[in-house]
Amino acid sequence: QVRLVEFGGGLVQAGDSVSLSCTDSGRTFSNTAMGWFRQAPGKERECVAAINWSGSTTYYANPVKGRSTITRDADENTVVLQIDNLKPEDTAVYYCALRASGGLALATEKTMYAYWGQGTQITVPS
Repeated sequence: QVRLVEFGGGLVQAGDSVSLSCTDSGRTFSNTAMGWFRQAPGKERECVAAINWSGSTTYYANPVKGRSTITRDADENTVVLQIDNLKPEDTAVYYCALRASGGLALATEKTMYAYWGQGTQITVPS
């Protein structure tokens, strides 16, 4: 059974960096795409970054492009998102997501993901 466990987040000062990690403790799927989404109060959940099954292809949303890095350890089925130079507009709940078996390509639509973590809060005071 897939179980996504997230680590990281919290209260971070503007300009600092944060590293979020997510592991599929169930180890059910070893070769599927993973992604990070975020949802701010009153807003839709949006894709922040995504990575394909091998780690060879990545995607970054415009708000974090150039200051974020997503990587994965395929053997451990773990994905890490680092965001540098944090801004108050980065404040949101961040969710890790995993595509179902066979989902090798990265995806940016939340409907393409079958499994979700519980979410972790990042707060960047203004």
